[in-house]
Amino acid sequence: MCRENIVRMVAGTFILASLALAHYYSPLFLYFTAFVGFNLLQSSFTNFCPLEIVLKKMGFKNCAN
Repeated sequence: MCRENIVRMVAGTFILASLALAHYYSPLFLYFTAFVGFNLLQSSFTNFCPLEIVLKKMGFKNCAN
């Protein structure tokens, strides 16, 4: 699996998990959902994604390669 797909999978998992936690436990978990969404938005403009940096150091390849 390539880096971009892993980043999308982790982001989607975090969003769905935080929505479930907000529904069943506390609406304050929506701040985590907003944080993930903001990080996705800023990474589209700056190409800076901490998870992608970690995955690159772990040896995962780019999807284009």
